[in-house]
Amino acid sequence: MTVRIEVFAAPGCGKCAAARDELRAIAFAVLGEANVAWREVDVFEEIEYAVSLGVLGMPAIAVNGELKFPSLPAAGAFRRLLAALEVP
Repeated sequence: MTVRIEVFAAPGCGKCAAARDELRAIAFAVLGEANVAWREVDVFEEIEYAVSLGVLGMPAIAVNGELKFPSLPAAGAFRRLLAALEVP
């Protein structure tokens, strides 16, 4: 099973860029790179999609099409969420 992780951010957001790299490294470490479909979503280009998921701030994280973190999660919270997923 591939886990689809989407990070909603705005271009030029320094906080978003720093978080994105850390979260991506965590996802690959916990799930394995082959099991992750990582996608960075520009909220300005995909505002309707972001709003449909309930994104109100950035960066926000969706996992398998469901908003899990409406704002930047702590590394430990993100790691725990991913570890709880069933991935072969």
